[in-house]
Amino acid sequence: MDNFFTEGDRVWLREDEQFLPSTVSSCSGGVVVFATDYGQVYTYKQNTLTRQKVQPMHRSSIRGVEDMASLEDLHEGAIMHNLYLRYKQKYIYTYIGSILAAVNPYQPLPGLYDRPAVEMYSQHHLGEISPHIFAIANECYRSLWKRLQNQCVLISGESGAGKTESTKLILKFLSAMSQHSLEVSSRDKTSHVEEALLESSPIMEAFGNAKTVYNNNSSRFGKFVQLHVSQKGNIQGGKIVDCIL
Repeated sequence: MDNFFTEGDRVWLREDEQFLPSTVSSCSGGVVVFATDYGQVYTYKQNTLTRQKVQPMHRSSIRGVEDMASLEDLHEGAIMHNLYLRYKQKYIYTYIGSILAAVNPYQPLPGLYDRPAVEMYSQHHLGEISPHIFAIANECYRSLWKRLQNQCVLISGESGAGKTESTKLILKFLSAMSQHSLEVSSRDKTSHVEEALLESSPIMEAFGNAKTVYNNNSSRFGKFVQLHVSQKGNIQGGKIVDCIL
């Protein structure tokens, strides 16, 4: 490795088996000082640094990307740093191909989940505009007719990560799409189905809740929410099946 650094260079510094996004804060007298984005400072003699210890940061990691499948730096540090960059800019959703990563979906950002957002994402295919949970819900809804097959959205995460909140947002979008396909006189039925599913969730969770270090009221089971959609595109019914873990 050519151990030549310039002040201000963006690099990955490997410490404790982790790749840390860092900046070369100084390099003189054969000594290089790295300042990580997380507040740590590391000092090394330049002739001891190797490619395994320090790697240049690609431009995609410096500026951040909407789809992490396009990242040139392929390691866990790059993924976490990209999510961190986007979250600082108030972009809580990021794609990994057709997978959506969400960071704090509870955050109340103006216009993120309102009616215009529903309308906008209902008119675009996945990946055409900014990452959003509505884009995933829309792709699922449209694929019912594109593929003529049942569709499934898997929502996963640690306790308190926002799985229930994400479920509510998907139901909100699907309910809006269902009501578009109905006559005005029939729209209340779809709304009632959505409300029934949402209101049943806390009742079911009451039977499996347990305190954890992450969440003061964490459910101990998985839930399978099933919606029945007619050929006209409206929700006709649904059910929730739970599985104690």
